[in-house]
Amino acid sequence: MPEGLEIDHGKNLSGTMAAYAEQVLICTGKDDWMSRIEEENAGDNLAADIKELLGRGGVYSDPYHNVSVLNSSFASSVPERNEIQTTSAYLLPSFKYIPFLPRVSFDSVQALVKGYLLPTKLHPAHDGLSPIHRDRLLRSESQGKFLYGVSDVKDVLVLICGHGGRDGRCGVMGPVLREEFERQLPNEGFTVLKEPVEVLDEEERTLIGDGKSEGKGARVGLISHIGGHKFAGNVILYFPPGLKGKDGEEHELAGCGIWYGRVEPKHVEGILKETLGKGKVIEELFRGGIRQGGEILRL
Repeated sequence: MPEGLEIDHGKNLSGTMAAYAEQVLICTGKDDWMSRIEEENAGDNLAADIKELLGRGGVYSDPYHNVSVLNSSFASSVPERNEIQTTSAYLLPSFKYIPFLPRVSFDSVQALVKGYLLPTKLHPAHDGLSPIHRDRLLRSESQGKFLYGVSDVKDVLVLICGHGGRDGRCGVMGPVLREEFERQLPNEGFTVLKEPVEVLDEEERTLIGDGKSEGKGARVGLISHIGGHKFAGNVILYFPPGLKGKDGEEHELAGCGIWYGRVEPKHVEGILKETLGKGKVIEELFRGGIRQGGEILRL
């Protein structure tokens, strides 16, 4: 580790994951970012646009509905018309993939936030708001229909904080852990997918099926700051709904995201065998978890 940046091996990891309703995982195709991701490209980026709407002072700001906005190393899907600049994003634990968010108009960001990120039910603390104000803070699913090609996530996602621009510990551990996960995943029968997600039209999905990887695809990516650099390496594993275990039955953690801390390369094989293979949480590494629908998991 960099001098003066030690790993905290003393604190109990359980409960160190901050509660959230949704993570927006932006596909930047880069392995590292500025300390504040919204300052990339002089602020002209999707993270900045989303935070403008949801952050403090934003028109949809809600302190009782935490949406975490992260950058990732995953590459964005390629639109058919390559002259149009778009960005892709994952929504977790909704397990949705948004392939094309046009960067020439703010309308697509509004559709993303209003159609997918706002709550469907407000916190009781908002009971005193006017009907107009309450309506503004609630999701409008019809808005999401303006976004093309939205699909369900079928692949296991392994996300590793590698934000060296924010803290050197994750900058050191992130790339090493990504390499080890990619090396070990085939041993559990998973294909490591590195190409951008290919978006199929309705006819193509009918011909070859919506999940070409048959639930055995996995993507490993670096992500920006999630909190707790002192617990590096920090890893989040998302298991898509419908994932099958080795016995052919539904995986015990299907539809969940599991956070681990203090992960070292020597732990990767065990994480894959126990958590991915058997659906068991490793208590000594567990920071927290979330279930599709937003239920926070604690030990």
